[in-house]
Amino acid sequence: MVSLAVIPLVRTRALGRPFDYACDEALPVGTLVRIPLAGREVRGVVVGEANAGTRELKRAIGDGASIPADLVALALEIAARYATTPARALELVLPPTTAPAHALWVSPGPRPENVRGARQIAVAAALADGPLPLTTLRDETGATPATLRSLTARGAIVVEPEPYRAPGEVRLPVLTAAQDVAVQRLHRAIAESDPAPLLLFGVTGSGKTEVFLRGIAACLAAGRSAIVLVPEIALAPQTAARLAARFGSLVAVLHSGLSAGERSAEHVRIRTGAARVVVGPRSAILAPVTSLGLIVVDEEHDPSYKQDSDPRYDARALAVLRARHHGAAMLVASATPRPESWRALERLHLPGRIGGRLPPVEVVDLRRDGLYPLSRRLEDALGSIERDGGRSILLLNRRGEAPALHCRTCGVSIRCLHCDVSLTLHARPRGLRCHHCGYAEPEPDACPACGAVDLARIGAGTERLETLVEERFRGLTVIRLDADSTARRGALEAALERFATTDRAVLVGTQLVAKGHHFADVRLAAVIDADAGLLQPDFRAEERTFALLVQLAGRAGREGSGGRVLVQSWEPESRVIRLVARHAVAEFLDGEVARRDALGYPPSSRLVRVLVTAATLPVAERCLRDVVDAARAGLGDDQILGPAPLFRLRGRERAHVLVKTSRARRAASVLGEVAAARSRELRRVGATIVVDVDPQSL
Repeated sequence: MVSLAVIPLVRTRALGRPFDYACDEALPVGTLVRIPLAGREVRGVVVGEANAGTRELKRAIGDGASIPADLVALALEIAARYATTPARALELVLPPTTAPAHALWVSPGPRPENVRGARQIAVAAALADGPLPLTTLRDETGATPATLRSLTARGAIVVEPEPYRAPGEVRLPVLTAAQDVAVQRLHRAIAESDPAPLLLFGVTGSGKTEVFLRGIAACLAAGRSAIVLVPEIALAPQTAARLAARFGSLVAVLHSGLSAGERSAEHVRIRTGAARVVVGPRSAILAPVTSLGLIVVDEEHDPSYKQDSDPRYDARALAVLRARHHGAAMLVASATPRPESWRALERLHLPGRIGGRLPPVEVVDLRRDGLYPLSRRLEDALGSIERDGGRSILLLNRRGEAPALHCRTCGVSIRCLHCDVSLTLHARPRGLRCHHCGYAEPEPDACPACGAVDLARIGAGTERLETLVEERFRGLTVIRLDADSTARRGALEAALERFATTDRAVLVGTQLVAKGHHFADVRLAAVIDADAGLLQPDFRAEERTFALLVQLAGRAGREGSGGRVLVQSWEPESRVIRLVARHAVAEFLDGEVARRDALGYPPSSRLVRVLVTAATLPVAERCLRDVVDAARAGLGDDQILGPAPLFRLRGRERAHVLVKTSRARRAASVLGEVAAARSRELRRVGATIVVDVDPQSL
């Protein structure tokens, strides 16, 4: 009899620890099992041996279902670092339940002559031109499972994950001198046993992708695997296509937009080694690859790498952990790196754009131009696109037709019933909508407060901008890209494809338009309201605004097509706008690090946020003070900022504190333990609590 430590896959905090069970045989770490617990049978994960077992371990789930041991260790580290339960962390790495038929392919076996009967002969004939997906073979031949089992047993066929498909002939581009230096340094890191992470910093269009493609090739040549992270699902197909062109069917894609069957099929390919390069957003860092040699975090500045629901992990931090565990190299790449990476990592610099120069940036002073959202200079530039051809991208980081509907008589803006925000006016479908909770109501004919009919639309959103461009420039094709226009599956990819293949096209959208897309012949990139992000009460507001504007500017003038950038601003003399106009990334980051040091914000410290929600603000603030008071002794000399109220969200009042610390794991553990100990009291007063390590938005 063997004693095993098993963590139940139950989210209750009280059960968030290993329990001891007796078993007839030793089971490896990561085995999924059924265990009795509190009068019922639940799933569990074996996490090691125990000192003594008092309960009988039931049966294993399925046929050898398990989680790789390194991912079990990573999940437990997530639980410890991010103040979540082991069960919630382990759910992140659970394998799909079954491999669907379309995950499998059928190839001729070593003894293809061993066929009998008409149906088996039909199968052999269908495979004469090469392997086929199992589902296709069934449809074409009517082969039954019994037929396929018989052929497999005789060695006439082989059923396996998708066989390797080599890419077409690839002509590698000649590297620039700076690229060659970066590639050689990356190759040395891949060959080292414990390499430190590297920062690949280069202007937009400087060839960063080619550097990590060469690194992946070195990994594959050494029999190792690679993971490439992108910040958004929308960028996964573009990156996967470039990788597949170089590495064929060794490339797999993982993201939440896949169906259950598609995700299962990719997991099969990854676990069996049929796919050795995994591409995807943050969850791809948890892919079950073997012999990991390189992790690439592309566009590493993007806040999308931080999960905003429990478990609130940061994929960039997990990449460091996983690379360290496997002795793998790690490369983070960006034209606008985070201050944290700028300070901490060795830099590989690509200073120049390949095939051209960065486009000039012109700042439009909206105080003097007087026209909004289309300034005179922007109208002239769009007229040039309409006349001469090319493409244009317009960035306005607000959805809808207008951000607010305001009464000129009584001064009231129409607000959400459940959140402390104005309702956004939308044209399609017509009405007012809250972007936080989804509450909607018809557009009123008169002010609901005073009855006046003098209602003004304040500001502009992407819908309004789309309409204006369509009305004034009939020769341009306008394509909108925001959360509303891309809600339907496949809509985002279709919009990007349409833009890439249409001359005289204008892509109007929110920050989605600035995220790492590579389009030819973009002759104009324009920011409609460059100051909007600077108004956020967040110490990262300048960093985010600067990165967004520089990234948008980088979409223009690629492949030597020329191009210009217009930045419309109400405060053109501000530090951010001035540095964007000069593409002065290094100067901005040096200044930002110095400013953060003076204020004691990351990277000079770490942050842990505690957020409490309740039906009323006094209850939220009282519960928050109780938690902080109980944790204060354990936090030592960590600085506590707050409590401070936040705006009401989804009918709930909110308050939060920030803890500045140099020991984030310890602070999260202390706060998490206090929150768990007070969970019954919090539930009794209808309050909830969240502990968030390294929050990316305040």
